[in-house]
Amino acid sequence: MEKFRKLGLIEPVLKSIQEQKFEEPTEIQEKSIPLILEGKDVIAAASTGSGKTLAFAAGIIKNAERGKGIQSLILTPTRELAEQVSTTFQRFSKYKHLSIIAVYGGVSINPQIDGLRNADVVVGTPGRILDHIDRRTIDLDHVKILVLDEADRMLDMGFKDDVERIIWKCPKKRQTLLFSATIAPEVTRLAKKYMIDPVEVSAEAYVDASKLTQIYYDVEDNEKFSLLVHFLKHEHSGLVMVFCNTQRNTDFIANNLQANGIESLAIHGGYSQDKRTRNLEKFHEGHVAVLVCTDVAARGLDIKGVSHIYNYDIPKDSKEYIHRIGRTARAGKEGKVINILAQRDYDNFQKVVENRDLKISKGETPQMERMFIKFKDNRTRFGGRGGGSYRGHGSYGQRGSGGHGSGGSYGSSRGYGHSESRGESHSEHKGYGGPSRYGGSGRPMRHRPYGHNFQRAGREGESEGSRYGDNNREERHESGQGQEGQGGQRYNNPRRFQNKRHFGPRRY
Repeated sequence: MEKFRKLGLIEPVLKSIQEQKFEEPTEIQEKSIPLILEGKDVIAAASTGSGKTLAFAAGIIKNAERGKGIQSLILTPTRELAEQVSTTFQRFSKYKHLSIIAVYGGVSINPQIDGLRNADVVVGTPGRILDHIDRRTIDLDHVKILVLDEADRMLDMGFKDDVERIIWKCPKKRQTLLFSATIAPEVTRLAKKYMIDPVEVSAEAYVDASKLTQIYYDVEDNEKFSLLVHFLKHEHSGLVMVFCNTQRNTDFIANNLQANGIESLAIHGGYSQDKRTRNLEKFHEGHVAVLVCTDVAARGLDIKGVSHIYNYDIPKDSKEYIHRIGRTARAGKEGKVINILAQRDYDNFQKVVENRDLKISKGETPQMERMFIKFKDNRTRFGGRGGGSYRGHGSYGQRGSGGHGSGGSYGSSRGYGHSESRGESHSEHKGYGGPSRYGGSGRPMRHRPYGHNFQRAGREGESEGSRYGDNNREERHESGQGQEGQGGQRYNNPRRFQNKRHFGPRRY
């Protein structure tokens, strides 16, 4: 406790720290708390789990007075982080008796309006804070300290304009604290624009790279799910997070894991806040060991005991990859990251491995049992190499030989990017046969950089994915139903990385 006392923390905070049995301050706390208590603007590079909440809470609790209006505003990128920060804040301010409220979307706004009337500290997401500003149900005229938590994530999510609007509503004479896992150029520009002579501090990564194992497996499209199930059943693990790039794929994988005897829960931005909170609590408490999620769970959440990260869909760049793997190998514990690559993942994986600091080795694909895949219309098929057809849906299984015509990939099924192509070499859309992956005798399609008629499928994807279908599809290919949204890649077939030796041990 003496080390905390030397940082200048007030007695009410020290008392709550003692109750929570914290033994000594973290690196980011030692570096930032004295500066914050002096009233300086601070830019702190700190990851989740590094103790940054106590760092900015120390200054806020010291300067806040009960019943004097909203004196501090903390902006966070996600609802989960807003709730987490608010809960942590309440523990540290237990003996100062401050009124702290979390404000975010997905829940009724009326209780928030009531709570804001007496709030001393507000933790919220940019969208809902702006809702209250537009409704004139929040008064920011008395804000002394503004905190931008996970600033890089907020900017990545497209909140830059929202954040700037909120900053303009706060008094110019204030203290601004910016916490970010990475100090990207956009974060630096924001800091220069709105902070006064900020002091920069940083802490070493909380993830222990020496205890983190990273592997990738290069498999056929129709083997991805089977390999995931194999590892979940045979790898000795604690809590497991399986990352997908879209909400649709997240639900699809979670449902099929359940169907194959693996208890799992899903979390993504399409769920109500109550459902997201319930599922996250069950996972956090260990009631369910597998959480299938989008990148909404990659940042901000401090979940202890995660031993394995599976990237079922490869993220679009190395920055998102680093945030995902930061969920494991924390606080000196070992962790493992398993990347499951199919042809559609090559472009994203190439962007990830451009970061030479990432040591990702190639794994040898094990023998595995082929798993059942279930679709919403209750059709069930093995995730293997099919060759027949099913009610006019074309060839099931990659490189199949059934379906309509001479092996068309989608047959006459409508709504998967093409409506009438039946696989004949003279198909008006071209590219569904011949040497392409989908069987038949036509030519592989090289025209149209976004693939033809796949734009609609791509645009149905969630905000976590790219606009033109890069990974924005339901995971249908396990039973060979084709890759909806495939056209969102730069080329369809042959792929840029068709030669798998490109990912040999020499490069990675």
